[in-house]
Amino acid sequence: MKNFLSNYFKIEEHGSTISREIIAGMTTFATMAYIIIVNPKILEAAGIPFGPSMVATIISAFFGTMAMGLYAKRPFAVAPYMGENAFIAFTVVKVMGYSWQTAIGAIFIGGVLFVIFTTTGIRSWMISAIPKNLKNAFVVGIGLFLTFIGLNTTGIVSIGVPGAPIHLGDISNPATLLAITCFFLMAMLMARKVNGAIIIGIIVTTVGAFFLGVSTPPTSFFSMPPSLEPTFLQLDITGTFTWGFISVILTVFILDFLDTMGTLYAVSHHAGLLDENGDLPEIEKPLLVDAITTVLAALLGTTTAGVFVESATGIEAGGRTGLTAVTTALLFLAALFLEPILTTIPPCAYGPSLIIVGMLMIAPCKDLEVEDMSELVPAFLVIALMSFTYNLGTGMTAGFIAYPFMKTVTGKINEISAGMWMLCFLSVLFFLTCPH
Repeated sequence: MKNFLSNYFKIEEHGSTISREIIAGMTTFATMAYIIIVNPKILEAAGIPFGPSMVATIISAFFGTMAMGLYAKRPFAVAPYMGENAFIAFTVVKVMGYSWQTAIGAIFIGGVLFVIFTTTGIRSWMISAIPKNLKNAFVVGIGLFLTFIGLNTTGIVSIGVPGAPIHLGDISNPATLLAITCFFLMAMLMARKVNGAIIIGIIVTTVGAFFLGVSTPPTSFFSMPPSLEPTFLQLDITGTFTWGFISVILTVFILDFLDTMGTLYAVSHHAGLLDENGDLPEIEKPLLVDAITTVLAALLGTTTAGVFVESATGIEAGGRTGLTAVTTALLFLAALFLEPILTTIPPCAYGPSLIIVGMLMIAPCKDLEVEDMSELVPAFLVIALMSFTYNLGTGMTAGFIAYPFMKTVTGKINEISAGMWMLCFLSVLFFLTCPH
């Protein structure tokens, strides 16, 4: 078995070991296990039953992550996206008044379109057209985005008032103090080259949270999963065939396209998987996994799925091959029966890992072209708007619009590829039609 795993995933070729890949998979899972509860909680606001939604979330994550490991052989985890779920629940259902079944129908249509765009090579063509400076900006922007999520999740930074929208949190709070301690514990272990530094920090902090009363220990270890019947195949596709619903489908399509593209590049850069041209070899495989998983997610009754940025925590733990993803997928499968344990991991334990990874992802700053304004302005908008709008898609679309504009007004229109013009067009459509 050891030889089979080594040969199938080319573990030694990637400078890794089986034990390191398994620890990395556990790290990724521990960091993103919150999605099991948070995704169905958000979708519950749209009327989707919590229990079946939780099962749909887990099965989607298991299928997508396992396919990413076995087929694409990449150390990336796939699960229903944060952001898209809120858009469906609060904008499409709550504000626009559509049923959740119709909203899930839009997710299905978006997934089918992605399968078509991927198998025809259109997605990879558009991704390859993005200039290197913008790609580096994606990594930095996502790193700062992750950092802000971690700071806010742990209470180190709090949402303020209109005059001061962000301020220092209550650092006397035991949970916040635990989060700060966890951050420095992870940093110390990483500085001393300890394998599994992030997962060790998560486990130690979770135990500490139990003793300090910040989190309640589980009263049981196992539970049977609820039935999937209330959400399985309940999507309404015919309800999407209205003129007013086109903006919803377009928004779902563009959000997933951009989130997957930016996240995939960022985590691949962090893992050292890009080639000398800054491209990910065989990118069609992870893109196809993302597309098919989104179709499955809609059939199960949940929202758009794609590569999770938290995969970077497993990569930082040493994950370089598909075995990392397979490990994460198996843990998602086990989560069907381990919900009582998983829900006890507090934000002060997993939040610091996002800060750590965000810190490490600012490394491409040194490669940003800052002397040429036609390169600097789009890159700056990507980084700033990803963080300050709390939306990866907004930052990327702003960059895709600013790049052709700046190149044109500086007399460098010949540097704009056909793919970039297409991305610019889609980005303009996004801002014109997105239900804000």
